[in-house]
This record gives sequence, C-alpha cells and structure tokens, in this order.
Amino acid sequence: MKFRYARHTNDLNSIINFYTKIIGLEKLGAFKNHSYYNGVFLGFPNKDWHIEFTESNEEALHIPDDDDLIVLYLESIEKIDEIKERAQKLKIFPVKSKNPYWCLNGIEFKDPDGYGVVLTLER
Repeated sequence: MKFRYARHTNDLNSIINFYTKIIGLEKLGAFKNHSYYNGVFLGFPNKDWHIEFTESNEEALHIPDDDDLIVLYLESIEKIDEIKERAQKLKIFPVKSKNPYWCLNGIEFKDPDGYGVVLTLER
C-alpha cells in the first residue's frame, strides 16, 4: 500500500517553501493546469508516501482544528534541531500543541495554511 495525503491551498508557493526549505521534504514532482489545478508532490524518494498540495481558481475553505496534524518521525534530535533552527531564522516559532502528548514528545509548527506539523523521534 502507498499513501498520499492531498490538500488544497490558496498559496502553493508558501506551502512549497515551508515544507521544502524548513521541514526538509523534497519536491518529487509537479503539474500545471491539469483540469485547472496546479500541484506539487513532496516527500522523499523511494518512500511509500508523499504529500500533494494543489491550488486552483477555487478558494480553499479550510478551518484547521488544533488536532489536524501531520506528524513526521525523525531519526534523531539533531534533525529536529536543524528544522527548528531553519524555522527560527525565518521567524517561524514552535507553538504549544493542544494534545499534551505532543507537548511531551514532539515540537509543533503551523504551516502557512494554519495546520499543525509535529516533529518527533522514531520509536
């Protein structure tokens, strides 16, 4: 089984910058004007998952809840610290997670659409 998380956005460039320049995902592919949609696939090569973000002339009407999260498991605290440092240089700071588990076991940032992204260690 492969996994794709897909979400529509109103600012594809900001989303791409956040997930590639701060979080460290790679751009695996993209498309333009496919049935009036532009999009990008982000993740890592040779993995069974990726994230797709799209934009079109229809506005995304999301209302992110504080429990709507993408959770990324990293292999070391050093990798998490690298992401924190990149984020802080761009004036993006961690937020307090609503779920107490993530306060104790991870660090959360909000992406440009207001959705939480939790970084935690592989268990």
